[in-house]
Amino acid sequence: MRNFKKYDIWKLSHQLTLEIYHITKNFPNSEKYQLISQMQRAAYSIPSNFSEGAGRYSDKEFNRFIQISLGSAHELEYFIFLSKDLGYLDEIKFQELDNNINTLKKKIFSLSKKLTS
Repeated sequence: MRNFKKYDIWKLSHQLTLEIYHITKNFPNSEKYQLISQMQRAAYSIPSNFSEGAGRYSDKEFNRFIQISLGSAHELEYFIFLSKDLGYLDEIKFQELDNNINTLKKKIFSLSKKLTS
């Protein structure tokens, strides 16, 4: 069994989730059940699926959950982009979040490749 808390992917995705919760507090209340909810769910899906997969027996099973995490990261990347275009994020915060999500995606993809090779 793997300790998910030792992985940079989990640490980075947990920090990103906390940041998403923090920034969405400033979104319009009209987005509470739309964009805010979707962004938060996509964000916490990354570390939660990663940690669930880490508890699985085989690399193949772990990789399946990693792929789910990667899908959630792609989804969150779009929501970040949409938030900027709707005027909920300024350019500086957008760039920061975009860089963080892309770094995370690269790390997830790299680990997935290692598990399947």
